[in-house]
Amino acid sequence: MKIFITGSNGLLGQAVTSIFTRETDHELILSSVEENSYLDYNHTYCELDITSKEDVKKLIGYYEPDIIINCAAFTNVDKCETERELSWKINVDGVKNLIIAAKKYDSKIIHFSTDYVFDGKNGPYTEVSKPNPVSFYGREKLASENALITSDINFAIIRTLVLYGIGNKVKPNFALWMIEELRNNRPVNIVTDQISNMTMIDDLAYGAMKIAEKDVTGIYNISGPDILSRYDFALKLCEVFKYNPALVIPITTDSLKQPAPRPLNSGLIILKAQSELGFNPMDSLEGLRLLKVQLGY
Repeated sequence: MKIFITGSNGLLGQAVTSIFTRETDHELILSSVEENSYLDYNHTYCELDITSKEDVKKLIGYYEPDIIINCAAFTNVDKCETERELSWKINVDGVKNLIIAAKKYDSKIIHFSTDYVFDGKNGPYTEVSKPNPVSFYGREKLASENALITSDINFAIIRTLVLYGIGNKVKPNFALWMIEELRNNRPVNIVTDQISNMTMIDDLAYGAMKIAEKDVTGIYNISGPDILSRYDFALKLCEVFKYNPALVIPITTDSLKQPAPRPLNSGLIILKAQSELGFNPMDSLEGLRLLKVQLGY
């Protein structure tokens, strides 16, 4: 099977590339907006901006992959509010460009979405819960989902949330940022009122691999199994890494005055992925213990 991965230099793209390299013998073609790959695997790499319809069409036409795994996204939720044109081009128009190419060359698309398609009033959510995004990022991701659903191509959508893990040259995620601050004995303000799953990037990549290999379609929630507040997750991190929990200061979301509204009472129910895919993710403590090993602590 030939698999084309977009956004391969990001945290998610690197994890997906790594697990497919380790666990399968599929041919991988990597692509990202940067000139060179951040990974040392001996895969074909192409520079690609998915907002360029012609470049997408040209590369997908050249390689004719069986599956396109779209890991490219504009994920800064607050910047999506202020940089609406750019974020829409990447999160929505970019997906539409992939759909056009996939339709022409009969490729399946596996696309990543988010719990931000919900308003966070009645979580946790199943795959059939009714979306109602409260942020521009959430509206973009819902628009990309709808583009796939109405496209008449073979697709799978993975909804996920709060990713953490390691990668080469990746921007700090929630866990890595906390580790850096707490390691240096700097206090961190962590919200108590944002409730959700936390997702170890290795688990998310594994879920994507199962979706590709089982050739399923539709929407799947892929995340960690336990639902907890950001504050409780921070305390678990202190427990695993032996940091001082007194450095974790409880606050509420409204005190942050963030540009984008957050879905507060959120979370995803992963029963469908567990039963249909054999998906068995790590809970927060297990994920943090693995992260500690990966970081060499």
